[in-house]
Amino acid sequence: MGKSSTIRARIEPDLKDKAEHIFQQLGLTTTQAITLFYKQVELKKGLPFDVAIPNEVTRKTFSDTDAGRDLILCNDADDMFKKLGI
Repeated sequence: MGKSSTIRARIEPDLKDKAEHIFQQLGLTTTQAITLFYKQVELKKGLPFDVAIPNEVTRKTFSDTDAGRDLILCNDADDMFKKLGI
């Protein structure tokens, strides 16, 4: 079947630029990336990733992290594992 349908969407310019840069790194055009997404929706009969509303703990964690609170900074992976007790 030939391609004859058009998709139009408004999106934040910064998000569009960042996503298109990633598509380029993957060797995809924006059209190919959108087609890939639609194919995955068709195959999975839904979104190809989990979508959930964050619970209160997650929202607080996001808020604290954005504000720079309760962060544990690590020098490298070994330091991270040490701090995690692993």
